[in-house]
Amino acid sequence: MAEIENALGAFAGFMWGPQLVVLLVGGGLFFMVHSRLRQFRYLRHSVDLLLGRYDSREAEGDISHFRALSTALAGTIGLGNITSVALAITLGGPGAVFWMWVTAIVGTSTKFYTASLAVMYRGRDDAGKLQGGPMYVIREALGRKWMPLAGLFAVAGMFGTLPVFQINQTVQILRDVIAIPAGLASAGDHFTFDLVMGLLLSAGAFAIIIGRIQRIAAWTSRLVPLMVLFWLLVTAWLLLIHAAQIPATFALIFRDAFSGEAVAGGAIGAVILIGVQRGVFSNEAGLGTESLAHGAAKTNEPVREGLVAMLGPIIDTLLVCTCTALAILVTGVWQEDATGVTLTSLAYEQVFPGYGSWLVLLMVVTLGATTVLTYSYYGGKCMAFLFGTKREKYYVWAYVGLITAGAVASLEAVVSLFDGAYAIMAIPTMLSTLVLAPKVRAAARDYFSRLDGGEIGLPEKPGAPR
Repeated sequence: MAEIENALGAFAGFMWGPQLVVLLVGGGLFFMVHSRLRQFRYLRHSVDLLLGRYDSREAEGDISHFRALSTALAGTIGLGNITSVALAITLGGPGAVFWMWVTAIVGTSTKFYTASLAVMYRGRDDAGKLQGGPMYVIREALGRKWMPLAGLFAVAGMFGTLPVFQINQTVQILRDVIAIPAGLASAGDHFTFDLVMGLLLSAGAFAIIIGRIQRIAAWTSRLVPLMVLFWLLVTAWLLLIHAAQIPATFALIFRDAFSGEAVAGGAIGAVILIGVQRGVFSNEAGLGTESLAHGAAKTNEPVREGLVAMLGPIIDTLLVCTCTALAILVTGVWQEDATGVTLTSLAYEQVFPGYGSWLVLLMVVTLGATTVLTYSYYGGKCMAFLFGTKREKYYVWAYVGLITAGAVASLEAVVSLFDGAYAIMAIPTMLSTLVLAPKVRAAARDYFSRLDGGEIGLPEKPGAPR
């Protein structure tokens, strides 16, 4: 087991070199400049789209703008916003939070471009069904010579969307909050409990996964907004209690971001790498996974889905991740000997003794479940692209089986596996988006001119007078 952990760690470390940070952050900055920030002037229109005011039943696609964003957020607002923030602070200190913010800010433009392309270059699978995602963008827009990159994304996507991390952390907090206090497990002997929970979670996930994207989107569109509101309210109360520490906490974040005092040797580069790494894990900007969800949106206007997608990093990283980070920092628990979701749980337990960990448990179990469901859809699409839709069912069975495996795996090995796969996914996504960026800018210029000129209006509702 130690050899596997070391190998995965070395692989993730190699993939997450400075060159990948340049590709993700530098690419996002390029998209901001290339677009001239024009899309940010239409944030109100983005909200109108999200609320369904421009939905059309005649448009191609499977799900609404709202459900597409909810599905994408289900893959990001979950353990990525609870555990990933804690890991960033543990490994890179408070300064890593600043670089998570940077990743989110440039990520808004990245998502505008990638999601627009996901609709602009949708393709048919071998069953004739319309699909979106980086592999279809590459196939439809760039042609045969780029197909190895499409295959690379699909292979990495099958591994990067496995459920092991979400299940590992879900079972960890169930063990900490329920099993150990009840005597069902101990800190040193919890394999049996983990295995039983893994089997139960596998059965529950399978019942929803077989319903495909429509059922997954229906669940996520109900649960994700509710849990985000719940988390913001609970955290607002925690921060209100610690209001006096908030200014000093922001000062600590900015100071440590450029000094690296919280990591060994004052390595600023390590802080940046960890912050970007965990930021990408949180909002997935540039990875391409979000394009798999946004590519299923029911719209014939690619730019509309880009406008909706750019709200993702604002919600999941700038809002939810910031709340989690401040909770960990203002309570001082970041200096204790704890990692992952346990660290987040300690922060809320300090302010809400006796039930703070239960609040985190509710958030983790609910959003961890929605992430697992969303990732099953992502991985299944990658499997179908590579091996055909008839073989997609085998991925579902393997996926459900790996839910059980994730319950008993070590956190270090799981994180390294995800980091390495995510890094690979970013390469074809960002390269293809950079090449096709002029197509997005041209489409955006056309759409915004029609919108400003009054050529695009609200669609008539069925039965409305003409």
